[in-house]
Amino acid sequence: MSLQRETSVNTLPETRSSTIPDAGPSSPRGRFFADQTFHFETLRNAGYALSECADLGEVLEATKQITEGDIESWYRAWAGTAERVHALAVRTQDATSKGGACMRASTYQRLAEFLLAPDDRRRAESFDKAVRWFLDGLDALGVRHESFSAPYPGGRLRALYLPGRAGSEKKPLIVAIGGYDSILEEKYCVIGKAALDRGYSVLLYEGPGQGEPLRKYGMTFTPEWEKPNAAVLDEFLRTHDKPSKIVLLGMSMGGYLAPRAAAFDRRIDGVVAYDVCFDLHEAAARTFGAVQQNPLALKHAGVSWAYHNALWTMGTKGPQDTLQAFSQYQLAPVADRIRQDVLILAGTQDHFIPFHQVADFEKSLVNAHSVTTRVFDGPSGGGEHCQCGSISLVHAAVFDWLLQTFAV
Repeated sequence: MSLQRETSVNTLPETRSSTIPDAGPSSPRGRFFADQTFHFETLRNAGYALSECADLGEVLEATKQITEGDIESWYRAWAGTAERVHALAVRTQDATSKGGACMRASTYQRLAEFLLAPDDRRRAESFDKAVRWFLDGLDALGVRHESFSAPYPGGRLRALYLPGRAGSEKKPLIVAIGGYDSILEEKYCVIGKAALDRGYSVLLYEGPGQGEPLRKYGMTFTPEWEKPNAAVLDEFLRTHDKPSKIVLLGMSMGGYLAPRAAAFDRRIDGVVAYDVCFDLHEAAARTFGAVQQNPLALKHAGVSWAYHNALWTMGTKGPQDTLQAFSQYQLAPVADRIRQDVLILAGTQDHFIPFHQVADFEKSLVNAHSVTTRVFDGPSGGGEHCQCGSISLVHAAVFDWLLQTFAV
């Protein structure tokens, strides 16, 4: 095994002592909101301007309409922005402009739904719009795509294949999955368009606890992610030639899901933990421990969202039950089974995952073919969880790693 560790700018990580930051009366410099949840989710989606799936002016105008910590104003602002941008798409004749507006409308609609309660009646319509407008965007932009679903106990798993241009068959197929809170459309904004631009083919999918499988079939997360991953790959390979290489990229909680799948599936040649998620139980304990100690913590919008999203996606009943479920999401017991090339990404200002998990994961990969770690600090712009707001840094790291590791 070879180990390469690269740290951007600073070598000492910055840390945050609490997952429940105080919301001040106004946004500090360099932030959309003082509240970390409101700021982070806005930053996350504003960053998709790089993939032409957001526009900064539209984002800034929407934030003017949001009251700090008020989820209802959050929904109204983003849903209203989505409708206005979609109306622009409808009346626009130029196909590229029309497609771009559809993509942005999909992003804003997905963002509007994000903080709603799981049982909010607006979720179903919002999800439908985000998916429909996204596909309209692909069609207008002329992006080739194949939608399919894979059979899985209790329902089916939604997937989208984006074939690359001529020559893409010589490069690894990038398979991308989300984490605790996303739908597959977001993965196009994160990595799909960037990969297509560089001549790769991409496969995006949702597993239990995510997107349509959760909403339509009530499927909740499984720690044995090798099972849904295998189901999607099996269905894909039933109708497509086996790629020269397969690289599995998991975003956020996907930093657990992707390595877990790779530990049990030799068809996977490389795995990207984007970001590191070696021990999800440790990360969850900070929030759910706070709820156990003080139920008033649920008055904070971010804590309330994290807690209720867990009950929904994990199928649990309360904080103790949820923490017990999260205890199964640890890579330590299976890390020695990972024999692929591994890329670990991490941000020093990550407010979800404790930074020491980078070293923990590195040390556990005793049989990996190679391990490369890229750490991004605050001054680089990539210090936040999953380098949100600076995905150009992710693209540089991932695609350079692909070039170096698979000689493409």
